[in-house]
Amino acid sequence: MTDVLPSRAALDTASEPAPSAVVADPAVLLYPRLRRSPYFWKSRAHGVAMYSVYNHTYHPRHYGDPIAEYWALLEDVTLWDVGVERQIEITGPDAFAFTNMLVPRDLTKCAVGQCKYVFVTAPDGGIINDPVLLRVGEDRFWLSLADSDVGLWASGLAHAGGWDVSVREIDVAPVQVQGPKAKAVITDLFGSDVAGMPYYHLRHATLDGLDVVISRTGYSAEIGYEIYLYRATRDAGRLWDRVWEAGRPHGMRPIGPCHIRRIEGGMLAYGCDITLDTNPLEVGYDYTWMVDLDQEADFVGKDALIRAKQRGLTRSMVGLEIGGSRLGSFNDGSMIEPFTVWDDAGQAVGSVTSACWSPRLERNIGLAMVSLPSTPLGTTLRVSTLDDTREAVVVEKPFVDPRKQTPKG
Repeated sequence: MTDVLPSRAALDTASEPAPSAVVADPAVLLYPRLRRSPYFWKSRAHGVAMYSVYNHTYHPRHYGDPIAEYWALLEDVTLWDVGVERQIEITGPDAFAFTNMLVPRDLTKCAVGQCKYVFVTAPDGGIINDPVLLRVGEDRFWLSLADSDVGLWASGLAHAGGWDVSVREIDVAPVQVQGPKAKAVITDLFGSDVAGMPYYHLRHATLDGLDVVISRTGYSAEIGYEIYLYRATRDAGRLWDRVWEAGRPHGMRPIGPCHIRRIEGGMLAYGCDITLDTNPLEVGYDYTWMVDLDQEADFVGKDALIRAKQRGLTRSMVGLEIGGSRLGSFNDGSMIEPFTVWDDAGQAVGSVTSACWSPRLERNIGLAMVSLPSTPLGTTLRVSTLDDTREAVVVEKPFVDPRKQTPKG
C-alpha cells in the first residue's frame, strides 16, 4: 500500500525547482500595509520568533520553542497577544434581532453578561466565521472574530435589510491569560469574584484606571480568561505590563496560541478545519448544539441547513491517530497544507486539516474531514504527509478531556 499511495511531496516533484532554489524558512515581510496588534511592540519585546497574518494583522505564533510553551500552558500560566481578535460591535434598537439573525444559536438563551461560541453562516449554510459572542449590554453585542471580514459582511446585511443598527469595529483588544494558574493571576488583578465567574460569562471592571471586560473564555481548552481593553491603541502597553507584573510570581510565560493543546481538545481553527465550504453539521457531533434549527427566529442559512440535515451527511470530522515519525507542532510551519486521507482500497476519502505530535499522549494526532463510510471508530486509513504515507486510525475526539471539564474548573 505504501508503494501505491504517493506522499504529497512525491505528487509535486515534477513541478519543483532545483533544491538549491528552495529557501527552507522564508521570511514574512514586516511593513506598514499589514496591521499591528495594539500589543505588537510589547509581545515582540518578549522575543516573538514567528508571525502569521490573521485578520490582516501580524499574529505572534510562538517565541522559539512551541513544546516548552505547551508545557507552560499545561502546568503554569501563559499570556497571549490576541489583539488580532478584532471586535465588531452591534448596537441599536434592532441589535438583538439582527445579531440573532446572523448566527444559528438561539440568542434568547444568551443573557446580558454571558458569552457564546457561535458560527456565522452564509446563505448556503457555509461557515463564514466562528467568533465568541459577548453580550455586554441589553442591545450591545461584540463579535470577537476569527480570521475573516465579518464586519464587512454584517455591515452589508444591515444596510441591505434596513436594520436599525450600528455595526463597527471598536478600539477594544484582548489579551488571554490561560493555564491552571490563570485563576490566581486574575484574583490578584481583579479579586476572587471576577476570577470565580462561571464559564462563558463576563464582568466589567476597572484596573488602575483602565476600563476592561473580562470573560471566562479562551482558545486553550485550559482554565482561562480574556481581558478586553477599551481604548486599546492608547493603553495596550499599560495593560500588558500590569498583567505581566501580576503573572510573574506565578511563573507566567508569553506564548502564541497553542495548537497542540487545541488539537488535543478538538477545537476548530477557521481557515483550516472550517471554511465557507464547510457547514456546521459536518464538523462533528460535539458542535451540533451550536445550530438550533427548531428556534422560531430565522437566521442566515437556516433553510439550507434544514435541507442539509434532511439529505443527511456525506462527510464528517473525526479524530485520527497517525503513525510514523513525529509531526511538528502545527504552528511551527511544518504543516503547509492539508494531508490527503486514503481508504484501504486506495481511494482518496478526505483531508487531515490539523495535525501535530502530542507530547503527553506521545503520538501524532489530527482532525480530519472524511467521507461518511470512513468515520466509524477503529477505521484504518492512510495519510499522505509532505514526506511520506503512513497508517492512521479513527479515534474518539477530543483526544484529551472528552467532557471538556478542564476549562470549567
